Amino acid sequence: MSLVVILFVRQEMKRREQDREWAGRETQLRDAVGLAAAQGQQIVERRIGEFEKVVAGDSAQLREVLLERFGGLNTGIVEQLAAGKTSSQHALGEFKDEVKGVLAEHGRAFEQRQGEALKALQDSLLAGTKDIRTQVSESLSKSSEDLGKKVENLTERTDGRLKEISGQVEKRLAEGFEKTTETFISVLQHLERIDEAQKKITELSGNVVSLQAVLTDKSSRGAFGEVQLNSLVRNLMPESAFELQKNLSNGSRVDCMLFLPDPTGNVPIDAKFPLENYRTMVDPDLGSQDKKTAAQLFKQDVKKHIKDISEKYIIPGETADGAMMFLPAEAVFAEIHAHHPDLVEFAQHRRVWMVSPTTLMAILTTAGAVLKDEATRRQVHIIQQHLRALSGDF
Repeated sequence: MSLVVILFVRQEMKRREQDREWAGRETQLRDAVGLAAAQGQQIVERRIGEFEKVVAGDSAQLREVLLERFGGLNTGIVEQLAAGKTSSQHALGEFKDEVKGVLAEHGRAFEQRQGEALKALQDSLLAGTKDIRTQVSESLSKSSEDLGKKVENLTERTDGRLKEISGQVEKRLAEGFEKTTETFISVLQHLERIDEAQKKITELSGNVVSLQAVLTDKSSRGAFGEVQLNSLVRNLMPESAFELQKNLSNGSRVDCMLFLPDPTGNVPIDAKFPLENYRTMVDPDLGSQDKKTAAQLFKQDVKKHIKDISEKYIIPGETADGAMMFLPAEAVFAEIHAHHPDLVEFAQHRRVWMVSPTTLMAILTTAGAVLKDEATRRQVHIIQQHLRALSGDF
């Protein structure tokens, strides 16, 4: 289509150039005729002047003759100009007709050639399209066969890997269940031992000094709390999950440090609880005023101990954001929660959690379950790694 436009533009440009050429020729002819008339008139006037000088006497007659001759010459020139113009216009019209005929003939020839070229192009496109369809069909058929073979091979490999992974998963799950069962059995055995120990302590309580006598001395009181704490932690937690008498970066030493998974982190536990004023507060032989004074001192001791634990054992980046204060007697735990809620609120504000032997046992049991769950998740990560390795084969 662009070739047709180019040919048409060229023909139109040629036609316009020819029109301009003829217009230029007509202008030149008109200028030549005007120049010849002007020159003729100048010659006649010059000759009249000469005749006027030579024949002064016959000037009027000579002028009339010359004027008649000039009029005849002028008429002849005008007629010649009119005839030349008519001839030029006639020739120009014939040339225009001839040009129109040539353009029409070229247009018909161009349309014919254009039709033939379009037909040839259509035939070529149809033939090329048929060839392309044939080649595409053959290529798709071959690609489908190759893809089918690859998918079949990949399916076989995947089945093999899945069977292998399934066997490994079943084996590890079975091992995990066995370990979990063994752990539960061990926990039950430890609980039975604790029950037996409590029974023995109850039986021997009549033959040993009273708890108040034991807790009178600070060192004895601290040792008693540490013994209870050590017994509970060792019976309910694996050795790798805690450390007794753990030294901290600030120079302090905590009675026990639990190593729990994130986000909990390392949880310190203190077992040195002040019980002197509590013993005085519950002494039945004292008066009400003395008991009231002892109760105020007991609250001050507990508050100071909470503050000390918060400042010594809660270290950002090293320990968890909270610590536990172990109360070696259930009665002390019940007294604080029942009659001193302000101490509980102060401890929570300082992020110190008060625990008794019973509540600590529940906490340690939960922590053990969390550790087992973390170990199980690690096994899941191993399974996921194998699955990722398998996905890389795809």
